[in-house]
Amino acid sequence: MEQMARTGIARAPDPVDLPAAGLGQSLEIPLQRATVAGQSLVALAALNFFLADARDGLGPFLDAFLATNGWSSMSLGLIATFGGILGMVATPIFGALVDNTPYKRALIVIPVLLVTAAALWTLLQPDVAIVIGGQTVTAIVGAVVGPALMGLTLGLVGEAAFPHQVSRNEFWNHAGNVVSLVGVYAATTFFGMQGIVGLMILTAIGTCIAVACIDAKKIDHNVARGLGHDEGEPGPSGYSVLVKTPGLILLAVILMVFHFGNAPMGRLIAQEFSIQLGTPFRTTALITGVAQLAMIGVAVAAPFMIRRLGLAPVILIGLIALPIRGLIAGTVHDFWSIYPVQILDGVGAGLLGIATPVAVERLLSGSGRFNVGLAALMTIQGIGASFSNAVAGTLVSEGGYSLAYLVHGGIAIGAIALFLVWRHRIVPPAPTPARRAA
Repeated sequence: MEQMARTGIARAPDPVDLPAAGLGQSLEIPLQRATVAGQSLVALAALNFFLADARDGLGPFLDAFLATNGWSSMSLGLIATFGGILGMVATPIFGALVDNTPYKRALIVIPVLLVTAAALWTLLQPDVAIVIGGQTVTAIVGAVVGPALMGLTLGLVGEAAFPHQVSRNEFWNHAGNVVSLVGVYAATTFFGMQGIVGLMILTAIGTCIAVACIDAKKIDHNVARGLGHDEGEPGPSGYSVLVKTPGLILLAVILMVFHFGNAPMGRLIAQEFSIQLGTPFRTTALITGVAQLAMIGVAVAAPFMIRRLGLAPVILIGLIALPIRGLIAGTVHDFWSIYPVQILDGVGAGLLGIATPVAVERLLSGSGRFNVGLAALMTIQGIGASFSNAVAGTLVSEGGYSLAYLVHGGIAIGAIALFLVWRHRIVPPAPTPARRAA
């Protein structure tokens, strides 16, 4: 009981306390949620909404903007690879920092302010040195936001409610992306570049206000690092837990292969049609918006899918979406093809974005190294995402966009094969209510 009070885990209710109806839902979820002030959950939703635009700076618009200013696909790919490598190196360091600091809110605010400043600088002066410097800052400090947000979420709602809250985070994140994309389209139409500057400042301010509204006293920092229950070790285990968890390593390799194929495709599609149409911001807003709308639907459906189908089939569906996407993009060249291509992006990336932290939480539950484990996984998958940009630029230079789409989509078949062989090691069963309360 003393340990439960210390970690914020609710006592399992007696059978006589349970209503007769609604037993199909996890009973411990509302119990843990009841400990979280409503203001903090609303603020968490707002944080995800504003972070959609604030955490990545120019994000998908950078490539389209620079492509219409004479930058080649090869140059853009090399810059993306350089930034990805920096972020890959920084991510596990920041994951350990998130595990060990009570200042998780600050680890979101500071990167957002730095990324916004770097993006504005790049937008106003897009020469080589400024672009590289801006992307360096964005890659390094932006690497802390993902682990910090996941640790903050786990510490607020607890283990049992975590899968549902991840889906809600994703819903509000993608909703924020859609609103941001509509805002970009309207701002560039009526105000030009000044509209983009104004939007970036507003979203950074909104992020800071949302973080300030989260009650720091409601964050259980033991739970936030994966110590919702104790596995019997004398304290939080060290980095060796990563090596001792084969499922985590296998999942990281599979996601590395997937993101090697998936990472450059959205960028290439935005580049191709922005060059054709000559409207980089509006074209990218439309292309990205289709994927974000699909991800909203995925975020709504994911908890039901995980509960009914299981976590492993959900991951498999996400992996299968990529080769189909590459095939369509590589063989259909009309602008309407962006709709099925980007909807499949929403299905694949959306499902994996929700399923991945849930799988990591299951694999590392009780280790005290959830954020380090998630950051390590992000680092390994970042290897694939980073180096794929340079490869994609080379493929476009040698054989055009179609070759790049087909090659990168086909690579995902390897990830599917690996997952089918090792899925039982990668996705352990969900902990039972008795284990969570023990």
